[in-house]
Amino acid sequence: MEFHEDEFKGYLVNHRFCTEEGAAWAAIWVRKFLMEFPNWKEEREKAVLGFESALMFKKPSETVKRAVRAIKYFIVFMDKHQQKPRAEMGNSKDGSNCEAVRSDDVMKTPEPVHPVRDDAEKSLWREFSASMMAQVRELIRLKHHSIRTEKTYLAWTRRFLDFVEKRKLAKIVEGQPMLTADHIRAYLSYLAMERRVSAATQEQALNALMVLYRTILHIEIDGLSSVLRAKKRKRLPVVLSRDEVGRLLKNLQQPYRIMASIMYGAGLRLEECLSLRVKDINFDNGSIEVRSGKGGKDRMTVLPQALERDLKAYLRELRLHWEEARKRDLPGVFLPEALGKKYPALSVDWSWYWLFPSRCPSTNTRTGQVAFWHIHPSVLQKKIRQGIQMAGIAKLASAHTLRHSFATHLLEDGYDIRTIQELLGHSNVQTTMIYTHVAVRNKRGVRSPLENI
Repeated sequence: MEFHEDEFKGYLVNHRFCTEEGAAWAAIWVRKFLMEFPNWKEEREKAVLGFESALMFKKPSETVKRAVRAIKYFIVFMDKHQQKPRAEMGNSKDGSNCEAVRSDDVMKTPEPVHPVRDDAEKSLWREFSASMMAQVRELIRLKHHSIRTEKTYLAWTRRFLDFVEKRKLAKIVEGQPMLTADHIRAYLSYLAMERRVSAATQEQALNALMVLYRTILHIEIDGLSSVLRAKKRKRLPVVLSRDEVGRLLKNLQQPYRIMASIMYGAGLRLEECLSLRVKDINFDNGSIEVRSGKGGKDRMTVLPQALERDLKAYLRELRLHWEEARKRDLPGVFLPEALGKKYPALSVDWSWYWLFPSRCPSTNTRTGQVAFWHIHPSVLQKKIRQGIQMAGIAKLASAHTLRHSFATHLLEDGYDIRTIQELLGHSNVQTTMIYTHVAVRNKRGVRSPLENI
C-alpha cells in the first residue's frame, strides 16, 4: 500500500502520539525506512532491527529511539489502513485525511514490533551467556592472567551480553543465539555516546571483548573505524612538590609511611609496592626487585638509603610476627601458581613472606587455598588520601601521584630520560616523556622575561 504522508502525520497528532513538529520528523524517518526496506512487510521484525542497527552507528541513542518509535507507529497505522477502506476516513482539523479517533485509541501505545521473548528463549539465552562466561574464565586462567584481569574481563563480558539481551539484538539461528561483529560495534558506540566513558575505558572494554570474539567465537572484527570513539584527552600527571611529599609522609603512621616512602623513593606502582616480599629488598647493593609488575615484567629499581634504618627496624618486628605465625601453625603465604605446586614449603619460608602482609588469611577463589595475602590496596589508598587532607595539599592527588613525583623529581635533578624509563619499567620512552612537561627545573634553563623588568 502506498504511504500517505499527510494522513500519517494527522494520525500521530490526533492520537496525541506527538506534536506536529514530531509528526513531521516521524514522516522523514518513515521515508528513509521505506527507501532502505521497501519490502518490509515480508519480514517486519528483521526490517526494523536492521534499520535500528544501521542508525546506531550514525545517530545518538535518543535519536535512534525516536526513529524506531516512528517506524512502529507507521506499522500500526498501515495495519489499520488495510482494515478500513479509504471512504471511512474522516478529516482532521488541519484538513488532512485521517481515520476517525475512537476514545479507547487516545494515548494508546502501539504494540511493539519486537515480540517479548518467551520462557524457552530466555532459558536458551541464559545457557548461552553462562557458557560464554565459563569459556572466557577458562581461557584467562589458561593464559595465567591475574585475578584482577579475570574479574575485569568477565565484568565487561557480562555487561556486553546484558546489552545484547536487553536490546534484543541477538537472533536465534537453529536453536542457538548468534553474536555478530555488528553487536560489538553497537556496544562500543553505546559506551561512547550514552555512557560517555573515557577513551581508556572504551579501549579496556574492546580488549576484554576481543577474547570472546577472536578466541571463543572465532569472529574477526572489521570496520572498527566506524565505531563512535570516546575522545582521548592528553592530561598532565598530578605531581607533588618535594615539600608536599614531606608533609604527606609526616602525616602517615607506620607501616603506611614506609609503604608511601617506597612508592615515592623507588617509583613503584601501588600493587608493585604491596606485592613486595622480604627477599626483594637488597640492602647490600641498595636495590629493590620488582617481580611480575605491570605486564608481567620484572625489573630492578633503587632502594633509598634514607629508608634503610626504618626498614630494617620494621623487618625485625615483622620477623617476630612471622615466627609467632609459625609457632601457631598458621597458613603460609600465597605463591605464584607454578612455584606453589613445585615448592609448596616456600609458603612458610621467611624470604617469601610478604613485606606488608594482611592481618587475616584469605581464600583463593580459583583454588580454594587458604593463606595470607598482602594488605588490600584500598587500605593504603585510604590512608594516603587522609594524609593528603591532613597535610593541607590542595591537589587531586592519590597513591599513584607518588610515582609521578618520583619521575618528575629525578628529571629535575638532571637524570637522563632512559634511566628514568628503566626505573619506572616503561616499555616505550614516549610514556616517560610526559614528565618533561611537568618538570619545573628542566625547561632548558628558560628564564621568564618578567624577571628582567
